[in-house]
Amino acid sequence: MKHGTVGMGWRQPHYDAVLAGEVGASDVDFLEVHSENFFAEGGASLQVLLAGRERLPLSLHGVGLGLGSACGLDPWHLDRLADLVERVDPFLVSDHAAFTRAPWNGAQQSLMHAADLLPIPFDRVSLDLMIGHVQQVQERLRRPILVENLSAYLAWQADGASALSEPEFFNELCRRSGCRMLLDVNNLVVNARNSGAPPDEAARRAIDWVQEIAVDAVGEIHLAGHLELPDVVIDDHGSRVSEAVWQVYRAAIERFGPVPSLVEWDNDIPDLSVLLGEVARARQEMRILCP
Repeated sequence: MKHGTVGMGWRQPHYDAVLAGEVGASDVDFLEVHSENFFAEGGASLQVLLAGRERLPLSLHGVGLGLGSACGLDPWHLDRLADLVERVDPFLVSDHAAFTRAPWNGAQQSLMHAADLLPIPFDRVSLDLMIGHVQQVQERLRRPILVENLSAYLAWQADGASALSEPEFFNELCRRSGCRMLLDVNNLVVNARNSGAPPDEAARRAIDWVQEIAVDAVGEIHLAGHLELPDVVIDDHGSRVSEAVWQVYRAAIERFGPVPSLVEWDNDIPDLSVLLGEVARARQEMRILCP
């Protein structure tokens, strides 16, 4: 996959359009799906995925590995992901800097899955744990992966002696594990908004965050919309990309170059023309900055 590519999150309402050839390389460069939706060994969903893979390059984006889970990775989950990667040969594989699994009532033999992306502490203990898990995944998949920054609605109080800023954490994670970062610029804006910043100030804070990431660390960028409520901003992927997020995207492209970028839209999924319009906007922004 060449640099300067822009993809779209491929969701069920738009399966038929891709399979019928109504969406092609002139509209979008690649498709991205959530890995866990295709873990079954067979069936219609896997056949749809394989058919889509014949039309456009594919990226697998996971939401359930729990790379920051102190109880370890789920062997079944990793096995299913490895099988899927072998079947579809995606050009990117990614997941999140999050924990999802923990002992139930303190019993290590009884684990629960939160079905959510829960934040991790940014300290050296958590960093070492995640490096080990990332390396475990990469050895199993026989390829490097990308790790995404979260939109987080709470935070851990890290020990002062070992505390790291979030950019420091990702720089060290990439350097020591050999992974790269999936930079979600919408998540940066959401976090800044929830810390009390108005949109313009949130964009400035997010851009400052971007400037702290090593130039060679980012392998993909995610764009999405968010929901503004009176007391909280929700990373819901249910609307157009905001102008504040486009501002941060431009700064990211200026810093990291024309890395593959993706428009996510997971809720209130619009007509295909609306989603492709967002893809076209990202392509235009990239062409202007990286002619």
